[in-house]
Amino acid sequence: MSLKRLTAALILAAAAAAAAAGNIAPRDGWAVHETSKPYGQLINDVKAAAKAEGMGVVTQAGPTEAAAARGITIPGNRVIGLFNNDFAVKILALSTAAMIEAPVRIYVTEEEDGSATLAYKLPSHVFAPYTEEGGAELKALADQLDRRFARIAERAEK
Repeated sequence: MSLKRLTAALILAAAAAAAAAGNIAPRDGWAVHETSKPYGQLINDVKAAAKAEGMGVVTQAGPTEAAAARGITIPGNRVIGLFNNDFAVKILALSTAAMIEAPVRIYVTEEEDGSATLAYKLPSHVFAPYTEEGGAELKALADQLDRRFARIAERAEK
């Protein structure tokens, strides 16, 4: 094997190893739900649960398919941004700066055993830096979003 090929193979192996850093550990301000569902099914179930809870899928992004196109295999990895216009209008009335946090994201990751994990930052955690500006009303909206995201997670896990 030539030095160039060996170097390329080592780089690809290192990139794949780095991309598979393991399960998302519980952390402050996050909700982490390990499931037995396969990655693709959990993505579909998150979208269906969001719709059932009155939230729209605003964005989706993930490196898995782009990495595969480059010849790198990494576990499934998708960020799904959820929000709705009712929350957007209410939050904008309280803090223009807070809207940088919308949509609130759910993160679906594929685990080594084929199962998938659903994780997200609690909306109350995401919007906390803006409560001085948005006051108790913004905190109440973030708390409502906490409950809605918990219901989305619960529905998606079933």
